Amino acid sequence: MNLETKWLEDFVALSNTRSFSASARQRHVTQPAFSRRIRSLEQAVGVTLVDRSTTPIDLTPQGQLFLVTARNVVEQLNESLGHLRGLSMANEALDIVAAHSLALSFFPPWISRLQKGLGELPTRLIAMNVGEAIHVLREGNCDLMLAYYDPYASMQLDAEVFPSFSIGSVKMIPVCLPDEQGKPMFSLEGSDPLPYLAYTQGAFLGRSVRMLLKNDPLRMRLRTVYETAMAEGLKGMMMQGVGMAWIPDFCLRQELNEGRVVRAGGENWDVPLEIRLYRCSLVHKPGVEKLWRQMMKLPRDFLEA
Repeated sequence: MNLETKWLEDFVALSNTRSFSASARQRHVTQPAFSRRIRSLEQAVGVTLVDRSTTPIDLTPQGQLFLVTARNVVEQLNESLGHLRGLSMANEALDIVAAHSLALSFFPPWISRLQKGLGELPTRLIAMNVGEAIHVLREGNCDLMLAYYDPYASMQLDAEVFPSFSIGSVKMIPVCLPDEQGKPMFSLEGSDPLPYLAYTQGAFLGRSVRMLLKNDPLRMRLRTVYETAMAEGLKGMMMQGVGMAWIPDFCLRQELNEGRVVRAGGENWDVPLEIRLYRCSLVHKPGVEKLWRQMMKLPRDFLEA
């Protein structure tokens, strides 16, 4: 196989712009020359990497997988050249993507705890929905992904390509504001219709709640009055007394302890979830490799928040 580094850089540029003309300008070559270089790359690897039938162009499944390798090779080469030029990469931050609620409520105490065991750990955290985070991880645009895991409603990730650590557990619990007597304003145990604060159709946490309610008559009593993909968004509306919602318990600990929020139903309505940290095994960034090795040596009770 005869591969040129510039072809890999071309392919990475194309994956970012999704346009041959824009990528050609970025790479300072003519569009015909750029197209020939992508063709040469495809001939060298022996598969079609780019789906040219769409606008903007898209990568084939083989192209998406190869993109991780291409980015890895380009980044490793740049890192090696940086070391040779005397540039230190020791303090390079790890790019972590996380579900919004995990980024806001779970990540700060967890990373603080981890650093007490491993030492200083520079990180860059970006909050996004789980679907977007998976796409970013698959394309090699982040180092780690922090996400919920539900064996019954989870995203499908190849465990060999995307290994993970279980770093915590959480319960989705039904909650609402209390009435004047401290009872739930909207109880799952009654028979009246309930104003329901729901996750949007594509939200991961919404899939878990829908699995819980799949065959339950309660579904007929829920009257959706608000939808969002973010647990914190549902919490905000719930705190205004708009309705009841299923929200991760770590987002509500203080409010529950102070009695400002109460459960709308018993523990039989809880949805247990894991919290996992994922990486892509095709990416060999030194900082990620070091962190993964260190985490494998830590006791489980230390890893889990």
